[in-house]
This record gives sequence, structure tokens and C-alpha cells, in this order.
Amino acid sequence: MSLPVVVGVDGSSSSLDAVDLAAREARLRGCGLRVVHAFLWPVMHVPLGPSPLGPSGGGLRNMVDRMVAEAVERARSVAPDVEVTEAVVTGEPLTVLEAQSRRAELVVVGSRGLGGFTGLLLGSTAVHMAAHAHCPVMVVRERPGPGNRIVLGVDGSPAGDAAVGFAFAEAALRGTDIAALHAWTPWNVDVPPPQDPSMPYAYEPGMLADGEERLLAEAVAGRRERYPGVAVEYEVVRGGAREALIEASRNAELLVVGARGRGGFTGLLLGSVSQAVLHHAHCPVVVVRAPEARR
Repeated sequence: MSLPVVVGVDGSSSSLDAVDLAAREARLRGCGLRVVHAFLWPVMHVPLGPSPLGPSGGGLRNMVDRMVAEAVERARSVAPDVEVTEAVVTGEPLTVLEAQSRRAELVVVGSRGLGGFTGLLLGSTAVHMAAHAHCPVMVVRERPGPGNRIVLGVDGSPAGDAAVGFAFAEAALRGTDIAALHAWTPWNVDVPPPQDPSMPYAYEPGMLADGEERLLAEAVAGRRERYPGVAVEYEVVRGGAREALIEASRNAELLVVGARGRGGFTGLLLGSVSQAVLHHAHCPVVVVRAPEARR
């Protein structure tokens, strides 16, 4: 039996948008959808039942049950043929969703929750899940753009290989093309040593650009053989990766990136480029961690 798509809900409009997208993703994959709410109040020993002076339908537990039921009903209206289950799990959201991700095909979360502060572009749950989940995480930003393509951020690192594989599998499912984008600057390119050790490090005009084009082609070559029906457009940009990916997301239905790339620091679970697109992309973003990082 295939694993389900898991969506976290908290009653916010952002989480309801996540329910819509998660239902479509479950239908696309032919798997079930699990609607999960992390019920924090029991941990804080707050009374859960209705007040003696209030209506019988009041209280935190009844409120949560209604909120989850609304999310389930919304998912079924979007994808009537998908089996939808629900779970109210006692615990704080980060711990609950991370545990749920161990048995999930994909986790979908909204970009902001009820706990967000005014002016905060991205909720802590979305950032935490992108850095710690045990499966790919989809963060709902804006509605998908008009372009029928998946934008894939490629940096040639081993950590980014899982994102390449996810993007190709997703494109095959959706019947869409891939725009494989690699951005570079002279400051983040490894310059090969000169043949004569007495000579200074240098590069000939055009050598760096040629090397980055080869890097992009080699990074996706094996996947092209496995998914021959997926058309790939290559784009090598001299400039910042964050700016290039955010701009490319304007005309994309999905943006796929790895959790860490060549510029990552040891111990840093989510790279700066991944964080930037989570905050500013114009379409849903999927962050894919390498299998060894998930362990």
C-alpha cells in the first residue's frame, strides 16, 4: 500500500489552501490523504471541555473537531475519489508533523499559520519541516503560475540529486516540462589548478561558463534516460541563485529545490537559497532533503 500525503491544518486560511493542494497531490499520486492537527492545549493542561456557563458545543476540543471536519470536507470536495482520513495528535506542531513525515509520501503545509506575527513572511512550522522532515515537503506559497512547467534548481551537489529525481518523477506524473536552472558567479565556482604549479590560478575566457553548462547537463543526464517523455529546458544564469529561481517561479506551477547545496555549511540543515525561495517564490515550493540527511 502506498504512503499517504499528509497535510497539516490549524484553521488558518493558509492551511486550508494547503488542504486544497494536498488533495490534488494525493489524487495525482493515487494515494490517500491524511489531515493532521497538532493539539497543543492538552500538553499545557488547559481545560478542553465546554465551560459550565457556555454552550454545550463550546470548548477547545469541540472547536478542533469542527476545524478538522471542515478541512476533511474541503479535501473531499476537491478530490472526491481520494480516501481522506484525519488525526488529532496531542503535541506541538513541529514534533507531530515531523513524526508524521516518517510514514508519508509528501507533507504539505501552509506558508503561514495562526501563530504567525504580522510581517512574518513564513511560519516556523514550514521552515522547520523543510529542514527536518523525512520526506519531501511542499510549502504553499502563491497559486501556481500560468506556465505548464516545473522549475528545478540545480547546483550539481550530491545533496541536490534527490531534488532532481523528485522533479523528474513529478513532471512525469503531471505531464509537464522541466526548466532546469543553474545559477553561478565566479565567486562560487571551483577553479581548476594550473598545469604548471608555479603559475597562478587563472581561467580562460568562457571556461567557467562552459564548465557550469556541463555541470547542469551531467546533473540531469541519468534522469533524462529514465524519463524520456519529460522535456527539459536548460538554463544557465550568471548571477545569484536566489534571484534567478524566484524570478523563474513567476511562470511555474512548482519550484523544486534541495535542502542544501554547494554553499551549505556543515550542520546547517536548510541552505540560504532554499530559505529564500520558501519566503519569496511565486508558486508552491518543494524542498527535498537527501536520504542520508533524513536519517
